[in-house]
Amino acid sequence: MKLGTYLYFPGTCREAFSFYEQATGGKIVFTMTYDEAPPDEARDPAWGDKIMHAAMQLGGQVLMASDAPPQHYQTMSGFSVSLEAESVDDAKRIFAALAEGGQVRMPIAPTFWSPMFGMCKDRFGTPWMVSAPGEP
Repeated sequence: MKLGTYLYFPGTCREAFSFYEQATGGKIVFTMTYDEAPPDEARDPAWGDKIMHAAMQLGGQVLMASDAPPQHYQTMSGFSVSLEAESVDDAKRIFAALAEGGQVRMPIAPTFWSPMFGMCKDRFGTPWMVSAPGEP
């Protein structure tokens, strides 16, 4: 069994995933626009260039996403994407990139459970928890 995270964006999926690829060092492995779907699929022509499905490899995990048409989009809430970086320095770098233009909810710092941990909401509205491995 595998468990994955699927994010919905209001038309900014391509921009968000490009940003996440750069910020985290992940790799976008698949994208499909609404225009690339089979022609018999019902869709809004104005959304043709928007992302119907995207997948990004992050370590051994896959982060997936799409652009949700306005009638189906809901603001992200009630969860965080949890990312454990390779090192304390990576955690600091990734957190700084994700937090830029967003909102820091808990500054990245050592905690009693992690040598480095922080929480932010990025400029696309995705909530993140970034940590480093190891003993606090």
